[in-house]
Amino acid sequence: MPLGLIALAVGAFGIGLTEFVIMGLLPEVAADFGVSEAAAGWLISGYALSVVVGALALTAATIRLPRKAVLVALMVLFIAGSVVTALADDYAVALLGRVLAALCHGAFFGIGSVVAASLVAPARKAGAIAVMFTGLTAANVLGVPFGTFLGQQLGWRATFWAIAAIGVVALTGVALLVPRTAAPAERVSLRRELGAFRSGQVQLSLLATVLAFGGMFGAFTYIAYTLTEVSGFAAGAVPWLLVLFGGGLVVGNAVGGRLADRDVDRTLIGFTGALAVVLVLFALSAASQPATMAALVLMGGFGFGTVPGLQTRIMGYAGGAPTLASGANIGAFNVGNALGAWAGGVAISAGLGYTAPIWVGAIMTAAALVVLVAAAAAARRPVRAAAPASV
Repeated sequence: MPLGLIALAVGAFGIGLTEFVIMGLLPEVAADFGVSEAAAGWLISGYALSVVVGALALTAATIRLPRKAVLVALMVLFIAGSVVTALADDYAVALLGRVLAALCHGAFFGIGSVVAASLVAPARKAGAIAVMFTGLTAANVLGVPFGTFLGQQLGWRATFWAIAAIGVVALTGVALLVPRTAAPAERVSLRRELGAFRSGQVQLSLLATVLAFGGMFGAFTYIAYTLTEVSGFAAGAVPWLLVLFGGGLVVGNAVGGRLADRDVDRTLIGFTGALAVVLVLFALSAASQPATMAALVLMGGFGFGTVPGLQTRIMGYAGGAPTLASGANIGAFNVGNALGAWAGGVAISAGLGYTAPIWVGAIMTAAALVVLVAAAAAARRPVRAAAPASV
């Protein structure tokens, strides 16, 4: 395995931790700043929307620069945002810190996915991307439970100081282990990169990403409230229950990457359909603690199992202009994150209870399944039409 993939996974670990750990600490943050659950949810939604801006604007602005130098600069921005969040004395400053850290997120994963794919043989691209995203899954298995526990014991600010320290380690790893990947020898054209978005398959891929990830995070954003208010777990059990979700992420990411290297569309349709079923069953059985524990594992597995395939799919249909499309897809993941968090917050504010976000997630995931089936059918259509002429 190229050492550069390990370095990218370390960077993904730090960024993934700052994105997801806030979900386990949302009650503590809301209480500290004296804001409602829905308002605190903007620390998640605001982060996600800022990822979209960074994914498009920063990727476009740096598209002709050496990719390693860009990755290093993005990690510096991430560390700065984490420090601002840790020092925040009011809600607005905390949100500003989240925005700063988020700006690097989309560009780092978008550019990093292209770099990861370039380090291996073409037939192993999805697997290489899955290795990079292993850092994101490790952040959920190890980082989020530990970060939530640390925040509950020493205050949520301690968690963000720890994240800043991890960012320094990740920065060192990227600087030392990622090879010098300059911009491609062929002159990169922003117009050509933007032209990739004219592809109907690229557009459908982005829509599927928004809906599929929005479905999972519509259910997961307010999971701390679901676990304590519906399932009846103690607040101290939340970090350890998140380990179950993180374990599902690890397995799903690895299996999804391997299967996507064989057949991207079939893998995505299978995993998305399974996620929709799991969310419906979770919403119906959330009062049962054993059923909730099983649902956490399956939700993480099927939800994150789509990530390598979704990223590989859009890079494939973008052709020779994958960088901006890759970054845009990372942005789409976070549009889904923000949309799911917003919709879940609206459902809670409407008095529908803490299982309502899970139903929201199930509806969004079912919509993603419809889009993926349509996209796969459209992708096969030209091949069938060309067959008679070929004969």
